[in-house]
Amino acid sequence: MKWKDRKRSSNVEDRRSSSGGGGFKMPSLQTLLFIYPLIKPLLKSKIGLFVVAVGAIAYISGFNPLSIISGSGQNAPATKEQKLKDDESAAFMSTVLADTEDVWSAIFRNSGYTYKPPKMVLYRGSTRSGCGYANAQMGPFYCPNDQKIYVDLGFFDELKNKFKASGDFAQAYVLAHEVGHHIQNLQGTLEKVEMAKQRSYGKAGQNALQVKVELQADCYAGVWTHQAQKMKKILEKGDIDEALNAASAIGDDHIQKQTTGYVMPDSFTHGTSKQRMKWFYRGLKSGDLRDCNTFGG
Repeated sequence: MKWKDRKRSSNVEDRRSSSGGGGFKMPSLQTLLFIYPLIKPLLKSKIGLFVVAVGAIAYISGFNPLSIISGSGQNAPATKEQKLKDDESAAFMSTVLADTEDVWSAIFRNSGYTYKPPKMVLYRGSTRSGCGYANAQMGPFYCPNDQKIYVDLGFFDELKNKFKASGDFAQAYVLAHEVGHHIQNLQGTLEKVEMAKQRSYGKAGQNALQVKVELQADCYAGVWTHQAQKMKKILEKGDIDEALNAASAIGDDHIQKQTTGYVMPDSFTHGTSKQRMKWFYRGLKSGDLRDCNTFGG
């Protein structure tokens, strides 16, 4: 992707040097349920109580003890080489975010609306979001509560090494997908889906709805690619293949086969590799939001 020496977004919150970020916030119920079995034995002794107290104070101060448990190494000092690599990755992501702002602003303006862009939070290890605790294992995600996209830069190492999806446009696709969720939030789609999930019977039905959300975000990423190329000529040879390879690599069926050796379709939440590639390419080909109706009707 042609990105160097181009405009970068100012809607970036860099928390890489922060131990937590975002100020003190009570841990979510999910986090409490996770850590309770770990601290329960400690509550039976004075030494254990002391350890728990120190951990609580550390959490309030911004350090997340769970980063040690998860092995994220959030507080480990970065090497000079790692810092330079992260600085370049941050510059790239900021440039891609600026491109999404230009494209979506134009699309909204042509429809008579004003686009309000999301903020992007860059971090390594763990941080806190408007949707609760975030760590490296979660991968990039969009939080509708604070309208921010959270990106652990370490995810792109995993994308390249574990999922064999390398290339800068693979990373651009991931960010464009998360911006797609922001578009869905502005459209009211995310809220409607959450309401539909409450009426849905069973986890499988809720997962099926979520798959439609994710595939539409893939399609929106394709729309952005089409319009960004038309507006700025950003693409280089091999970029589309990088995006399609990334979409395939993070398909539910591919990930489940890689991690467990078998697939469970009812547990899919993002769609199969084939579906993700199909919807990204559909948006790419047309450049029209109207072709991204994954919900049918």
